[in-house]
Amino acid sequence: MIRCLIVDDEPLALHVLEDYISKIPFLQLVKSTTNPIEALSFVQDKQVDLVFLDVQMPELTGIQFLRIANGKAKVILTTAYSQYALEGYELDVIDYLLKPIAFDRFYKAVQKAQTVLQPAQAAPLPIQPEPPAQPKQQDLLSDFIFVKTEHKIQKVYLNDILFIEGLKDYISIFTAAERIITLQNMKKMEDALPTKYFIRVHKSYIVSINKIDSIERSRIFIGEKIIPVGDTYRDEFFKIVDGKNV
Repeated sequence: MIRCLIVDDEPLALHVLEDYISKIPFLQLVKSTTNPIEALSFVQDKQVDLVFLDVQMPELTGIQFLRIANGKAKVILTTAYSQYALEGYELDVIDYLLKPIAFDRFYKAVQKAQTVLQPAQAAPLPIQPEPPAQPKQQDLLSDFIFVKTEHKIQKVYLNDILFIEGLKDYISIFTAAERIITLQNMKKMEDALPTKYFIRVHKSYIVSINKIDSIERSRIFIGEKIIPVGDTYRDEFFKIVDGKNV
């Protein structure tokens, strides 16, 4: 297992990398932090093997971090600026990832890290195939919304959405293929979605009615995800469910 540390002053970037790391069996996330000084102590104490390191941070740049760490952990640089690539490679980084980071590019980088850190175990790991797409309703086929992610505005087709989860400072849109993180509030997202197909069931959840597999008491099952129905939303939700009964 490769022990990982993420250092980035942008919380959204941390969440993206946390999600990616959770999908790779040979990676273990030890710490995720916006504080490079705190991160240095983990490296200097040799508590981690691999660091995902942002370049532009206020207290300590990624390049300064590399020089202080002095090779005590392997590093993959993550940044929106390509001009640091040459300097990073001169400091013996494993790879250089430009934001926004696609999962396939992240996957190639960690395979390089595994080759260096676990050469005996670095057989290619197959990427799990995406689940087959759900049949699309005709009136949702071309309907979509745009959401702002960390470094781009992304189109999301409504029929691909399984559910939406609101957290403290951002929301996550879950599809069968990916999790899309956006700095958005739940009320604005709820207003952007057609009520014929989406319903708020909890202060932290909006679900696609078409994607519900089953309901047990006050719990909604969508695939392996279990979503609670909040007291405030229960009556309206079950009114819609009763209207679908035959």
